Amino acid sequence: MSQAREHRSEHWPKRTFRNRGVGSGAAVRKRAAHLAFGTPVLPFLIVGAIVLVDLAGGAGMIWLPLLAAGPALAATTSRPYGVLCVGLLAAVLSVILGIRDGVPGGELAAVLSALAAVTLASALASALRWRRERVLAAVRSVAEAAQHALLAPIPSSVGPFQVAVRYSAAAAEARIGGDLYALVPTPYGVRMIIGDVRGKGLPAVGTAALVLGVFREAAYDEPDLLAVVGRIERSLARNLGYDDFVTAVVAGYPEPGRLEVVNCGHAPPLHVRASGSVSSVDPVNPTPPLGLRALTGEAPSLQVLPLADGDQLLLYTDGVTEARDHGREFYALAEGLARHVSDEPASTLAALDAELQAHVGGRLHDDAALLLLRKPAVPEPASAVVTGGGSVTLPSPPRPPAPGAGVSCGRSAE
Repeated sequence: MSQAREHRSEHWPKRTFRNRGVGSGAAVRKRAAHLAFGTPVLPFLIVGAIVLVDLAGGAGMIWLPLLAAGPALAATTSRPYGVLCVGLLAAVLSVILGIRDGVPGGELAAVLSALAAVTLASALASALRWRRERVLAAVRSVAEAAQHALLAPIPSSVGPFQVAVRYSAAAAEARIGGDLYALVPTPYGVRMIIGDVRGKGLPAVGTAALVLGVFREAAYDEPDLLAVVGRIERSLARNLGYDDFVTAVVAGYPEPGRLEVVNCGHAPPLHVRASGSVSSVDPVNPTPPLGLRALTGEAPSLQVLPLADGDQLLLYTDGVTEARDHGREFYALAEGLARHVSDEPASTLAALDAELQAHVGGRLHDDAALLLLRKPAVPEPASAVVTGGGSVTLPSPPRPPAPGAGVSCGRSAE
């Protein structure tokens, strides 16, 4: 999911002026495919085909009623004016063909009456469809605004990291769902969260907004990453139902080479080393998802990992790993990441997303989010060595990565 697609960012349309002789081929085809009032060509082709059949067969009354198919079809794609145009054309042709074929006046009047009734009904249906489309467009624009407020766009670089995000909601019309993510620079280093709310729809969106709001505030206030998780837990305990919960991974980068991870029932992150090897950051001491601590009394634990220059960390939701193909096989994310990993996180996620969409046949059945961070190598300052003839500049020795050991949490939400 590119950042642009996963946020589905839309910009105001820009008009471009081109030489008329070298206009866009797509624009020319689009203009050729539509007639006046935005009416597609197909209804006119249907009417034309019926006229040709009538002219060839001379059967008159047998074919004239079929002219009503033109305005009926136009109602599915055209505005009311377009439907009326097709109906008027069909009526004129039916009169001409009726006179040509010697259709009695009473029968021709019946055909015209039926044609007029179908045209008016189709125009009304077109008006209702057009109104619903405008309402849907307004709802989608509200969904866009809600998504930008909930999942604020993440820049391509935050602190010492290169960052890329992909997000797809299972309900494509809504464009937002129960998956959440955020990455913020704080006085205590870069901190991030990715999570999955139990359930779907508006209640899941509301819970995701609550979690992100508390995280963004606590990430700036609390020097300890476990305290950030504690703030989220207390807020959810006050606001969620007894059977609601959120799986999440909260991570922080407080100092060079040191990555802190708190996993609360979520899918384990994937650690990509500079060599290209991929390993799962599996939890050692699983703890329950956020919102369920009161049921078990278990407190989350902190896991510390070394993160060297060139290393990457992939956070994701279970909509990725639980995506199945037609043979009910799960998508192998670790293998896919190993195949497509590169020095550009955006390119890596673009390749992963394309492979994931191909795996499921183009339609995800659950919300899916991917957040990839890469720690690029930082040039070490050079040190000068004084010699008899002057000074020679030598690079400083590389700094060894910080040692780490860790404990973490459990599985992801259903």
